Parts: sequence; structure tokens; C-alpha cells
Amino acid sequence: MGGSTHDPGQSASEPVSAGRFNRYDDFTVGRRFDHHWGRTIMAEEAISFATQHVVHEPLRFNRLYAHHLGYNDIVVSSMLVYAIVLGLSVEDLSESGGPFLGSDEVRFLAPVYPGDTVFASSIVVSRRPSASKQDYGIVEWETSSWNQGGEPVISFRRTNLVRR
Repeated sequence: MGGSTHDPGQSASEPVSAGRFNRYDDFTVGRRFDHHWGRTIMAEEAISFATQHVVHEPLRFNRLYAHHLGYNDIVVSSMLVYAIVLGLSVEDLSESGGPFLGSDEVRFLAPVYPGDTVFASSIVVSRRPSASKQDYGIVEWETSSWNQGGEPVISFRRTNLVRR
């Protein structure tokens, strides 16, 4: 899945109302959500994330070492990329509440460098009523993300309880 349908200038010029309050019935299997915000990741936050999370890989904060290993720049921590992409999907998928049940099949597909902008979309892959909470359903999405050049960088499945 790439970003061919995404207009990167759209969110900068057109106001978008904040907050989606989707309910269980809004999440039909196969429905696609193109998350309208892209997110540029800066070197300072990548280094700060590595430092604060005690990631002692020089690849994450030493440009010369990263170049020595053949990378273009320091490589942004995969967990920071995951957190950012998950955050991009919240407004469309889970902002109206319901507990986050987890992620599966997380695949890191390409390195992300400072200055890269990531975009994301999600597709509803399954849904079912909750057996234990009558007023909730369980919805699973597959989220894919790509950089400004259209190169896939991460994909994962996530599941939430969603109010019915």
C-alpha cells in the first residue's frame, strides 16, 4: 500500500475538523481511512527518544557511525516510528474511546531518517461483537505507513474495543 492517493499539501492548506467519533457500525470490513496528517520526524526528537529510552545503539545518535554502517544518516528508532504512525491513526479510528487491545504483525520495512515525513492509512480487516461487553465490539485495522517518496516504512495490525 503506498501513498499515491495522498495529497501532502492538503492538510497544510485546508482546515480539518478535529475528532472523529466513529462507532462500531462505521467500521465495515474493507473500509479505508487515509489519515490526513503527515508527520516530519526531526533529528532532535530522534536523538532525544533514543537517549530517554536508553537505546545505546550509536546508529540512533551518531551520524558518523551510521555513515560507517552505510546509512544516509542516523536511523530513527523503530519504536518511535511505530508510536508516531499509531498516533496518526488515532483521530480516525479510536479517538472516541474504547481500550486499545494491542498490535500484532508489526513489520519495520525501511529505515526512517531525520527529515523524513511519514503518512499512514488503515483498512478495517475484521470486527465482531465483544463477548464480555455487550455495548462494545472489537475492531481490527491494518495500518500502513510510507515516507515522502512513497516507500513503505512500517505496517501493523491494531485492535480496539469500540462502542456500539
